[in-house]
Amino acid sequence: KHIAGFRATLPADAPEDFITLAAKSLFKLMAYKDEYEVARLQSQKDFSEALHRHFTGDFKVRYHLALPLLSFGQDARGRPRKWAFGPWIKILFRMLARVKFLRGGRADPFGYTRERCMNRELIVWYCDLLVRVAENYKPQNADACRAILEAPVEMRGYGPVWEDAVRRERKKADIEIRAIETMAN
Repeated sequence: KHIAGFRATLPADAPEDFITLAAKSLFKLMAYKDEYEVARLQSQKDFSEALHRHFTGDFKVRYHLALPLLSFGQDARGRPRKWAFGPWIKILFRMLARVKFLRGGRADPFGYTRERCMNRELIVWYCDLLVRVAENYKPQNADACRAILEAPVEMRGYGPVWEDAVRRERKKADIEIRAIETMAN
């Protein structure tokens, strides 16, 4: 719905790749990899089989996680401290993967973390950004508009790394859209 509205609002001379870029960026924001998805991926049989195909000998798998509900303390860089877990954690991964229906609801224990709140807020921010880009697009600012639409593509990483990327890319996009709006008025 947001992409269709974006396309309908853009002038006819807007580059066609704007729609693809906006759709990919919005999809990236909406399809974030949360705890349920990580649990699903880690509990897949294919993952374990691939490890055993690629590594030989006697090895142990350890999962280093900064669990959002059990994060106590910070590491030397000020990031949440990670804890090492053995193969037994896969039991919890399987359980968590089975309750993914809680995602986004009131009973979702992860839905209230800063990161999940930020995920939801980013979607609203980007949809607003789409409207602002469409309202202010002109052929001479096409490159700047494209850079704004690409902002979510550059938001990579997990946890604090992702949060830093979000702050950086949002700031750049917000500065760029204000500059375009100022020139348009």
